[in-house]
Amino acid sequence: MIPARRCLPLILLLSLGCRDRGPEGVALVGATVLDGSGGPPIRDAVVVVRGARVETIASRAAFKLPKRMQEVDVSGKWIIPGLIDAHAHVEPWALKRYLAWGVTSVRDVHGQLDSALRLRDESRIDSAMGPRIYSAGAMVDAPPATYSNGFVADEPAAVRRAVDSLVLRGADLLKLYTHIDAPRMRAALDEARTFNLRVTAHLGLTDAVTAAGLGLRSMEHLSGIPEAAMSDPEPLYAAHRRGFFAGWTAFERSWAGIDSAALARVAKALAERQVVLVPTLVLHETYSRLDEPSWSEDPAFNAVPQEARRRWDTPDMVRRAGWTSADFVAFRRARERQDLFIRIFRDAGGIVATGTDAANQQLVPGESEHRELELLVRAGVPPEDALLAATRNAALLIGADSIGTIAPGRVADLVVLGQDPHNDIRATRAIEQVMVRGRLFSVDSIRKSW
Repeated sequence: MIPARRCLPLILLLSLGCRDRGPEGVALVGATVLDGSGGPPIRDAVVVVRGARVETIASRAAFKLPKRMQEVDVSGKWIIPGLIDAHAHVEPWALKRYLAWGVTSVRDVHGQLDSALRLRDESRIDSAMGPRIYSAGAMVDAPPATYSNGFVADEPAAVRRAVDSLVLRGADLLKLYTHIDAPRMRAALDEARTFNLRVTAHLGLTDAVTAAGLGLRSMEHLSGIPEAAMSDPEPLYAAHRRGFFAGWTAFERSWAGIDSAALARVAKALAERQVVLVPTLVLHETYSRLDEPSWSEDPAFNAVPQEARRRWDTPDMVRRAGWTSADFVAFRRARERQDLFIRIFRDAGGIVATGTDAANQQLVPGESEHRELELLVRAGVPPEDALLAATRNAALLIGADSIGTIAPGRVADLVVLGQDPHNDIRATRAIEQVMVRGRLFSVDSIRKSW
């Protein structure tokens, strides 16, 4: 038995220890929550976050705040799920730029294999470093390969070996590139199915409807659609065989000559097969404007390190592509048909997810996500549906049910806005705070840290 005089100091120490304990979570109080489910807004809400996950969402009037919560007044604000860039090429310098623009998850579709997967692993350890990354590692292509740091498979058996190698390295998805034809794609999809590995493609030598029939459920850049819509796609296939820029140029120019009935046929086929499209409208729009004098004056470029901007070397890319003023005029005409296809596809029940192709030329990581949202709305997508494309739909594409919506048990990745994005999609830029994995940061603090 401990004497009473010895118990007193112990009781005092325990009581002091209890008083010194910090908050056990964060409660965001008073905002309107757009939870990413597609349901009505939750007004004057309380979002309780404990650890890295959302614990509760409730109306403030009927809710008693748990003890030991850090209360943050966000009255008059809007809370949305963290945005997702579903088509990115992630570089280390870009990570905090993503966070500053409210992008808390990215789907990295190609990079240097080992460094891409290492960056993915590091991002999962340190939430202050940047967004969570879902990585394909390196793409799989067929000869002649466009990029030397991808897998090059000259026949179906080699495609299977490449898929096996990526699975062993821990890739989160498989990306196929333009020279993958139907036999190679069939092998890739079959092998990936064995490991329950999701597959996407930048199509070239396989049209979109054929690819969907083989089982491909995700397509990048609206690729393969002109090939599927044209009565004779062989000139496009020939351009793809000549090289990337020849194929891209022919692909973009072809859009203007496709009639709406052919687009509707393709849209219906893809929607029926539940294909998710990542149109990267911001990429198409950016490349269609490179002949305009103002292309290099975007203030968003100030967030890009000088060394990265030097590597972009956009004038050199234009020279290598051989693009002329006539090409840029044709690219701008293509944009109207691409927007039309988005409308037809969505009317048919198709699912769209946001992607940007950052950090390629002129595409600022994070900021380009907001441009993509604005272009989707300009194409005819309602603001509330555009926001779902950047949250719920992108999470569905990735296969990550812990992100994309704000709900009890989900990861606490969210953005506090000063304006209502359902009223004007440009309000997604009015970012005041970003929470990633339950840690709340002001935008100013993120910008100062890079």
